[in-house]
Amino acid sequence: MPHHKRVELLEAATAFCDSFAQKKPSDEILSHFSSSPDVLAYEHGLKELAPFLGREFRGPEGVREYFGTVSSCLTYEDMRFADYVVDAVENRVAVRGTARFTWTATGEGWDEVFAYALKFDEQRKVVSYEIWADSGAAYLASKGWLKGLRGESA
Repeated sequence: MPHHKRVELLEAATAFCDSFAQKKPSDEILSHFSSSPDVLAYEHGLKELAPFLGREFRGPEGVREYFGTVSSCLTYEDMRFADYVVDAVENRVAVRGTARFTWTATGEGWDEVFAYALKFDEQRKVVSYEIWADSGAAYLASKGWLKGLRGESA
């Protein structure tokens, strides 16, 4: 496998993740995605816990809807990415991220470690974006229960 393909995948994944960390406008983040009708955003978790969990957001409009739904519920600070793992044979990159998230309706926040699994097409555009995150903390924060469980005053 040519070394340049691995480097290109790492550069594409880093640019994608940096667009989040730098809080770029949604159109810039979306520019990293394929325009294929099969493009996918999927955040693992029970769909009953949050409106962006456990359902497939397909196609460019579906991906846009995913990000719109997430941004209507959450804000984040201090996002960082590390530990990129590149599979040049399968055009995949896995990466670990950290950030402080806040559920906007309740103002409750938590520190989180999360993971992305990215699959790219030959143009180095994202065709599959899977997220594993702390859906339990998100749910508790959405209900206003997180501070109470941690023994903090509201």
